[in-house]
Amino acid sequence: MRRSTRLFEIIQILRSAAQPMTAADLAAALEVSMRTVYRDIAALQAMRTPIEEEAGIGYIMRKGYDLPPLNFDQEEAEALFVGLSMLARTRDSDLQRVAQRICDKIEVLQKPTDWLRVAPWGAPLDDPKMGCVSKSSLREAIRSERKLRITYRNEAEVESVRTVRPLALVYHLECVMLACWCELRGGFRHFRTDRIWGCEELDERFEGQSKALREVWRDQNPWEPAAQSA
Repeated sequence: MRRSTRLFEIIQILRSAAQPMTAADLAAALEVSMRTVYRDIAALQAMRTPIEEEAGIGYIMRKGYDLPPLNFDQEEAEALFVGLSMLARTRDSDLQRVAQRICDKIEVLQKPTDWLRVAPWGAPLDDPKMGCVSKSSLREAIRSERKLRITYRNEAEVESVRTVRPLALVYHLECVMLACWCELRGGFRHFRTDRIWGCEELDERFEGQSKALREVWRDQNPWEPAAQSA
């Protein structure tokens, strides 16, 4: 999480908190160290953000401090809530956490939407403890244009090792596909993320190539691709 985002999150957490928050509470919520929280609080206080500290109790946000409201009407807020809740079906754990934070912000400023429910069943969970790689690491490789060496098991449990240039994640209802340029096949391939059982980030990058590759990939796949033989 970038520092600017983290500072905003601290403000949001303290604004909505019903009681003082300790540095340990904030560190757990933000998944950072307590030292990072201390530095961020000091930075916010230096910017005259009205955060007060009660010794032995925690941090509080002085009443009256506010951020610009989200300019959504009730139906827009409900549409956002449903759309964000549907991220649960991707079983992308990092995106789910971010979506929940956004939903919490919407509910602070809008009427509660607890009567809207979205079933969470969908793609398999990206649980490294079960052997498969996290979707978050794949998204990071796409952003940084870094090649990956993946170990993939197809539907018949045949295992292969590929060096790929990751280009996109395609979220289907029951699975998530990693779209890549596969160096072994010399073409575009789609790999189900729940069948990627090993993933190594390589030092080699393909900087400046991903945009052109994605344009060709989209031309060849005008509709979201189904699982393609790897």
